Amino acid sequence: MKIEHLAVWVKDLEKTKEFYQKYFGAVSNEKYHNPVKNFESYFLSFETGCRLEIMTRPDIKENTGSYDSQQFGIIHMAFAVETKEKVNELTELLRKDGYTIAGEPRTTGDGYYESVILDPEDNIVEIVA
Repeated sequence: MKIEHLAVWVKDLEKTKEFYQKYFGAVSNEKYHNPVKNFESYFLSFETGCRLEIMTRPDIKENTGSYDSQQFGIIHMAFAVETKEKVNELTELLRKDGYTIAGEPRTTGDGYYESVILDPEDNIVEIVA
């Protein structure tokens, strides 16, 4: 058994799709649109692991992007890269491009080398090696 996909509500579907394509190598399907429910989505596939479904609908509430303000449920997603140097490089590229670095690269208590960034929708994303 495996996790097939995770789904995330977003305000800006196109900007979020482009973010995951540019920085994490996502490949997108064609946009799905249900005009009756005013719902749109993309499935983003990665080299390995589960897919990410990004979805939008005008009545969804905003995410605060903070570990401290989250309720029960999924708090973050993590993308694995090959080396600590790749963690550092991707973190610096995201910083240069204006994204929030919520946690500087470090070795965690459970042994990961990671940084924490916020995607365009303030979803928490870990980059781990």
